[in-house]
Amino acid sequence: MPASTRRKQAHSAPLPVPRHFVDDYLPALLAQASHLISSEFHKVARQHGFSISEWRVMATLAGGDPISIGRLAQVAVMKQPTVTRMLDRMASKGHVERLPHDSDRRITLVRITDAGERTVKHLMELAREHEHRVLEPFGLQSAEVLKNTLRRMIELHEDAGAAVEDEED
Repeated sequence: MPASTRRKQAHSAPLPVPRHFVDDYLPALLAQASHLISSEFHKVARQHGFSISEWRVMATLAGGDPISIGRLAQVAVMKQPTVTRMLDRMASKGHVERLPHDSDRRITLVRITDAGERTVKHLMELAREHEHRVLEPFGLQSAEVLKNTLRRMIELHEDAGAAVEDEED
């Protein structure tokens, strides 16, 4: 057996047998992983002058087409009234702008401005570096499989999530 394989085996402790329901329940595991990994990066975002909510909004809008405030709230995992209030502050700083929808006056679109893109560009680079450090132990192929699986889960369940939010409000 090659020395590198022996070292990997020596450092790979067996995973603990789940003792509690949440130790083996996918939503709980996803929430815990998200919280831990996000918390690491949130420190960096705050050091660069962004609140966590502002970072989520800017990261959601960066490099993309205008989206509705409702969709922005869904992707940024925030309540729509909170996003609406925050957009007022962010628009006054010149980071985002609101646009009318082409065919539906009830929908307001929002997009990041060029100034907003410049403001968040370095932070997005740092976020990619953080992501790389988080995923590196699993290998590139495993990381892509995980991301694709999560994208598919989101796709399959996003309508159900929006319905539940409507019921809770």
